[in-house]
Amino acid sequence: MEFGICFKGFVEPKRARALVRQAENAGFAYCWFYDSHILWRESYVAMAMCMEHTTTMRFGPCVTNPNTREWSHAASLFGSLAKQSGGRFDIGLGRGDSAVRVMGRKPATLAKLEEFTQVVKALVRGEAVQYGETPEPVQFPWAEGYELPVWIGAYGPKALSSAGRVGDGLILQIAEPSIVKWLADEARKAGSEAGRDMSNYKVMAAAPAHTGPMDEALEKVKWFPAMVGNHVADIVEKYGADTDQVPASLTSYIENRRGYDYSKHGQSDNPYLDFITEDIVKSFCVLGTPEEHVEKLRELEAAGTTQFNIYLDSGDEEKIIADYAAKVIPAFR
Repeated sequence: MEFGICFKGFVEPKRARALVRQAENAGFAYCWFYDSHILWRESYVAMAMCMEHTTTMRFGPCVTNPNTREWSHAASLFGSLAKQSGGRFDIGLGRGDSAVRVMGRKPATLAKLEEFTQVVKALVRGEAVQYGETPEPVQFPWAEGYELPVWIGAYGPKALSSAGRVGDGLILQIAEPSIVKWLADEARKAGSEAGRDMSNYKVMAAAPAHTGPMDEALEKVKWFPAMVGNHVADIVEKYGADTDQVPASLTSYIENRRGYDYSKHGQSDNPYLDFITEDIVKSFCVLGTPEEHVEKLRELEAAGTTQFNIYLDSGDEEKIIADYAAKVIPAFR
């Protein structure tokens, strides 16, 4: 299993540089950033800065979307960062959540997400591409054939199908092993049915991790199941609460959900957290002693997870990285 960290754009630059150096030395292979340019500072500027203070760590948004940037601009940004980092750049991609909903705009369709994936990968590779309303093909004369890895965030059956058919990896914002296995199996099945070789397909479980006292950790990460609840609510709205197309264990916990404040996205002071129980927090996150982290991560690995990505924004970040360096990552060498 590989390990990653994920930042929101409120980390001060000096501290971000120190954290990525510490994480790379600890054995973390990826550093991801939220791409929500209104709620937090522009993430790609921070990625470019952090690239200069690392040598092996890969970077990318977790996640970007097809609606925030014009597609040639997005592809130019991605290709430039890949070039600047020596090929250490991936993207995570979704339909668009906080980055667009905070402006009152709607997420992209899955058809648009798939087209964006294909267009951006081709442009970064250096191909001439005509898309949308552009009257002439677009091509980057400076492109050097970089093959951009695209990880797709998904929960619902149609999104999982898209992730399996056009993505290089799957992003799951949850660390509950049985749910991860069900969702990952669905994406892999869709890819196989489309004739793809899924033997190297990657699966990321992204969730907060905390190695401090349990009562303290529970309060610090309670925001996370509420954030996941937004996506689950979309699924329930589209397919119904009793659908057999997603696990009941994923949909049942939002029965008492009343709403969500996108201005407090991913934060512990979001006013809509009262439906989150202690058991849900423990299930969705990775908490407890380092030894307990190893135990749960082995379950996630057995469920098909290839990368555990820590949402590193719940406090005690340096301690968590140090604990993973000393006791967790070595267990997966």
